[in-house]
Amino acid sequence: MITPKHLLPLGLLASVTAVVWSFATIELRAHGDVTPQAVDTSGLPSLGEKWLEENPWRDPNGEYWEAALEVGSSAYNQNCARCHGLGAVSGGLAPDLRKLEANMSGDEWYLERFRNGYTQNGITKMPGFGELLGQEAAWAIRTYTETRPGENAMEPHLDTLQGHRDALNEHVASGKSAESNAEQLTTVKDSLVEIAGKLETASGAPKADSAPRRAAAALDGSDAGVAAAAEILTIGLPAAK
Repeated sequence: MITPKHLLPLGLLASVTAVVWSFATIELRAHGDVTPQAVDTSGLPSLGEKWLEENPWRDPNGEYWEAALEVGSSAYNQNCARCHGLGAVSGGLAPDLRKLEANMSGDEWYLERFRNGYTQNGITKMPGFGELLGQEAAWAIRTYTETRPGENAMEPHLDTLQGHRDALNEHVASGKSAESNAEQLTTVKDSLVEIAGKLETASGAPKADSAPRRAAAALDGSDAGVAAAAEILTIGLPAAK
C-alpha cells in the first residue's frame, strides 16, 4: 500500500531547507482547497449508481481502454497533477499513484481516497472527489495513472527515441509530404511500436501508455500525423522517468 512520504534532498543549505519546508507546508494545506474541475465522460458508458470494486477499463484490449485513457489524462491534469505531479510522477508530497498496484487491493485503496479524501490531524490533505466527479471519472483517472511506465522505463531507449524525434522534426521542417517520405516514417513507426511494447508499468497493469505508443498511433500516413508525433515525443521525452 502506498503511503505519503515527505522527503527532501539531503545537503541543502539551512536557508533553502526552511524555504522548501515552508512551501511543502503551504502545499499540503492547500491540498484540501482544491476545487474539483468538471470531467467530460461522454465518451465512456455509464457505470450506474453503485460503485464498482475493480477498474472496469483495465483490459487494454477492451472497447473503452483508449477512451478511458483520454478522459483520465485530462481529468488527472485538471484535478490531481497539482499535488500528485505531472504524468503522475510525485515529487514526494503526495503518494506516487504510478506505483499503486493494478489489482483489487490497489483499487480499494484508490477508491477510498478518491471518494472520501484524506484528513490527518484535523487537516484535509485531500478532498473527496466521489460525489462531485462520479465513478466514470474515477476509473478513467485510475486507468491513466496505472498505465504510466515504470521508473526509468524509457531510459534504455532514450537515444533511439531522441533520434526518432529529431528525424520527425527535420521532416516537418523540410516541408516534405508524409507520402514522399513514407518508407522512413514507416521505419520510425515500427520502431516506436516495438519500444512501446517493451515498456512495463510501475503498477503491474498489463500495458503501458507512453509517448512512444502515442507517437506511433499518430503516424497515420498524414502530414498532420507526423507533426503530432514529433510534438508528442518532444514533450514526452524530457519527462521520461
